[in-house]
Amino acid sequence: MADQLVRATAADGGIRCVGAITTRLTEEVRQRHKLSYVATAALGRTMCAGLLLASSMKKPESRVNIRVRGDGPLGGILVDAGLNGTVRGYVENPSVELPPNKIGKLDVGGAVGSNGFLYVIRDVGYGYPYSSTVELVSGEIGDDVTHYLVNSEQTPSALVLGVFVGADGVTAAGGLLLQVLPKAARDEELVATLESRLAGLSGFTPLLRKQKSLPAIFESLLGDLGLQILPGVQMLHFHCGCSWERLLGALKLLGSAELKDMIEKDGGAEATCEFCKDVFHADVSDLQRLIDDLKQESSVR
Repeated sequence: MADQLVRATAADGGIRCVGAITTRLTEEVRQRHKLSYVATAALGRTMCAGLLLASSMKKPESRVNIRVRGDGPLGGILVDAGLNGTVRGYVENPSVELPPNKIGKLDVGGAVGSNGFLYVIRDVGYGYPYSSTVELVSGEIGDDVTHYLVNSEQTPSALVLGVFVGADGVTAAGGLLLQVLPKAARDEELVATLESRLAGLSGFTPLLRKQKSLPAIFESLLGDLGLQILPGVQMLHFHCGCSWERLLGALKLLGSAELKDMIEKDGGAEATCEFCKDVFHADVSDLQRLIDDLKQESSVR
């Protein structure tokens, strides 16, 4: 199935449900960053969480940044996701691998670490971005983002994230976000029903590996609660906005003296994007052109 995001409501609009399939984009990131199994799971979960959080925003240019900083060997995780369905991200130590945890699954919590913080920045497309910080709960990502939603956004939420990666790469990845909105939050029976059904899930990736579609998963959870699947399936994909032109713009900010030093010592400049691992080169003529531009701009002032 293609990477996609589907939205739905239930209980007369009192429940918001969003599901995402992110298998292909997670595999692309695994290949780009040469990720270990556990690093693939950690970054894949975080990218899916970012897309799910961004799905409730309004302006097309809205974006969510998630940064995870635990005390585990994986180091930091940074993800940038947009309402437009694009996402990118990286981990500091992509080659870290750990033995399976006590239930035989990839030890994401051990790799990330349970002591640390989750940082979320919501850029709504105007004004100052909204930022929030919460302590990590387990390092498993899903628990930590749920903790953020409940404590920072004051919204009862349940988040299920999963990445299945084996010798052939990522074969299933995605997640499900359920939120009880204020109009239904006082219905204790409804909340208890949702909690019971989510607890009965064996995970999200097993459903995808059985070729269950997002609407079918919604139906099994909310079909008897007035489920309304919203029109429009949003396609999701990995995208990084880096470019050679941006490299030149960044180099220009260094000033003439630093650019001349690069010409003399290095014979040019090279930069690797942390998000997509694309490598950009600027040769001597490119740097000299930047120096000339700076001189011309200085003479005009």
